[in-house]
Amino acid sequence: MATNLSTSTKPYIGRFAPSPTGLLHFGSLVTAVASYLDAKANQGLWLVRIEDLDPPRETPGAIAEILKTLETYQLQWDGEVWHQSQRHDIYQAQIDRFISDQKAFYCTCSRKPLIRKYGHRYPGICRGTYTKPAEPSSVRLLTNDSPIGFEDGLQGHFEQHLESELGDFIIKRKDNLYAYHIAVVMDDEAQGITDIVRGLDLLDSTPRHLYLQQLLNYRTPNYVHLPLITNQLGQKLSKQTFAAPIPNDQPSHYLWTSLYALGQQPPAELKGAPPEEILFWGTEHWQLNKIPKQSSIHEANLNL
Repeated sequence: MATNLSTSTKPYIGRFAPSPTGLLHFGSLVTAVASYLDAKANQGLWLVRIEDLDPPRETPGAIAEILKTLETYQLQWDGEVWHQSQRHDIYQAQIDRFISDQKAFYCTCSRKPLIRKYGHRYPGICRGTYTKPAEPSSVRLLTNDSPIGFEDGLQGHFEQHLESELGDFIIKRKDNLYAYHIAVVMDDEAQGITDIVRGLDLLDSTPRHLYLQQLLNYRTPNYVHLPLITNQLGQKLSKQTFAAPIPNDQPSHYLWTSLYALGQQPPAELKGAPPEEILFWGTEHWQLNKIPKQSSIHEANLNL
């Protein structure tokens, strides 16, 4: 249920970008609601992008179900839904340019032996390999140790030294699948995204995204990283932790609870209101500074 993009230039463009590795769970909904309300409270556009980069991990039918759930919850997106699976040629062309400019290189190293010997920092073993090897290889982006930092709208200042903390990172995998980092950066620029509201689990990835933005002469969006919704074991809700999909027959309850989790203090009498009324209230009363400044919110405290 898409609304049409306006022909006028909007100062704010936000997005929600789920991966179809499973159906939307409550943690996904909180992110969707926060990004939607932040866009609408700023008279902006809210786009939906399907990040279908990893077919072996995708759940059959998940894309259609995700979009159906967003419609049921009255989270109406602007414009057409983008699919990363349709943009492989664009990612590949940029990776080829990086290799040609010696800003990226082929790597034949295997992950597990690297971690056993060096931990999670890649030590630059294959640097200088600009001709594709005969054996399977990934592509890594060359990094340096200049500090990469930014001011998160909720978490405050965050900074990394990529080379010494992480090393050269993968932008195309050995199995020829494109890495999240290059795809998300190129798509955000192509869609004109100005503001990104997403989960705290992606905070650590953001300096890599800023580094790519600098290399590509892209503008850097504003970032807000939300506390994660966790289960009884303290794990982030996800397909891997067997998070239950949100039901399509209780949108009002789950929308109200999302506002509550985001610290927006929705009135109790709003609990039984139609979804569009709850979202209207949320837009009118949206305040980023009310979101809890903590790393996680336990689902047991939300009476789901």
